[in-house]
Amino acid sequence: MEKKIHLKRRTKRRKVCMFCVEKWNVIDYKDTSKFRKFITERGKIFPRRNSGMCAKHQRVLAQAIKRARYMGLVPYCAD
Repeated sequence: MEKKIHLKRRTKRRKVCMFCVEKWNVIDYKDTSKFRKFITERGKIFPRRNSGMCAKHQRVLAQAIKRARYMGLVPYCAD
């Protein structure tokens, strides 16, 4: 008779939006230190599933990063 092995599946904890937790309503494009961790080393914006942001703050963050790129505070791509 064969023994059945039951493997426990780990449930992934959902990431919590950092901006919701800290209750930031405005993400300023001039404050690049806040959103540097949401940009890859190649200059791309992390998607929501990787960053753990809510949809509302992901849109605001993307707009702030694009404005900072236009102003020359953040590079478009890595050299």
